[in-house]
Amino acid sequence: MTDRELLTNVSIVLVDTKTPANIGAVARCMMNTGLSRLILVRPPEDRLAEAVKLAAGAEPVLNGAVRFGTLREAVADHHLVIGTSRRLARGRRNVHSPRDMAEQVLPLLAKNRVAIVFGREVNGLDRDDLSLCHELIAIPSSDDFPSLNLSHAVMVVAYELFLAARAGGRTAGQALAPAGEVERFFGQLELLLRDIGFLDETNAERMMFSLRQIFGRARLEPRDVSILRGILTALADRSRPEDA
Repeated sequence: MTDRELLTNVSIVLVDTKTPANIGAVARCMMNTGLSRLILVRPPEDRLAEAVKLAAGAEPVLNGAVRFGTLREAVADHHLVIGTSRRLARGRRNVHSPRDMAEQVLPLLAKNRVAIVFGREVNGLDRDDLSLCHELIAIPSSDDFPSLNLSHAVMVVAYELFLAARAGGRTAGQALAPAGEVERFFGQLELLLRDIGFLDETNAERMMFSLRQIFGRARLEPRDVSILRGILTALADRSRPEDA
């Protein structure tokens, strides 16, 4: 694959977009920067015709958009999920600028599908959505007026990917585990930690969010997940009481 062809492994994911015009504007930004995979999570189905007005020639992106009911389903077959957020959670360390993200992501695209997730126009991604993101992008902007229009935010990120692809000359990176398999690992981990009393209702959400960030920074490969799940299975077996 050429570096520009690598961009076909990038998905732009829009979650709960309220304004169809923004979807059309995003499609146009994607066409401008060589991106083609658009995923819509809970879009305003009854008003999507309005998106065509702003697409202005980017109808192929709109027509090819895939729709999902949840973000978890939307990113299950992707290997790296990157969220965008202006309000960053305390202690979150795996945060990149758009330029740094592009430089790191491009080598991965030969072997992996990468989802870049954008949230609601007003509130962005909620905590549950952010928990599904392995890493984050923060777009620098003026302190006096930091909020970006959705399509503008997409354009900034897409443009940096486009420039990185044009620069070329990168070797292929590692093959990562699919997000769906990583989520199954987190489900198994949470169940075991509850069973042994490490998690309870007062700390489970906060602790699991922290654990997700720790493992997210590791960029787990398929063998990593297999080993970790094997360890959890063995620990679960040992923690069960023996039959009388």
